Amino acid sequence: MTLPSKVLKESSPDLLSIARLVPHGSRVLDLGCGTGELLAHLIRDRGCSGYGVEIDDANVQACVDRGVNVIQLNLEEGLSLFGDGSFDVVLQIDTLQHLHNAEIMLRETARVGRLGIVAFPNFGHWPNRLAVLRGRMPVTKVLPYQWYDTPNIRVGTLQDFRALALNNHLKILDQFGLQDGKEIRFWPNARASRAVFKVKRT
Repeated sequence: MTLPSKVLKESSPDLLSIARLVPHGSRVLDLGCGTGELLAHLIRDRGCSGYGVEIDDANVQACVDRGVNVIQLNLEEGLSLFGDGSFDVVLQIDTLQHLHNAEIMLRETARVGRLGIVAFPNFGHWPNRLAVLRGRMPVTKVLPYQWYDTPNIRVGTLQDFRALALNNHLKILDQFGLQDGKEIRFWPNARASRAVFKVKRT
């Protein structure tokens, strides 16, 4: 399956906030890396190394043009290419909501990486709730598609993901919301447009 290009841009405050979670010098695997913006930033500014995984031909070429190592792979087929603990950090930034095998890929993220960082649009954000109360599906900066053309096959909240992680025996090291690059730790499920989790295998 082809994932849409990441909404995040190199100047995005959210991208910069997520990048700060990655320790300097880490070996990184970025799943559904899009055009390689985040990984290029980590290599350039945080001394990281690693690979992106992407299926779309144009995005793969964009990664190559940026000098980002990229593997063309369909995430629906899993990560059997990589051994346990092959990377310090595995990123799933705005990919989980597009995958049919989301639960499997979450477990694979924690298997392949010593640390997993997962971010996704938070459907519990108050503007989304208000839109649904008005009888419409939300269209926002983080969820920019209409209901009939969205590549998202599922939506979730911080509480949903927390339950999923715990059900899959993952330890949650940190969790918070992001709103315009600011960490939201007080009522993040209602006040943040993006959910961010750091997890690892127990």
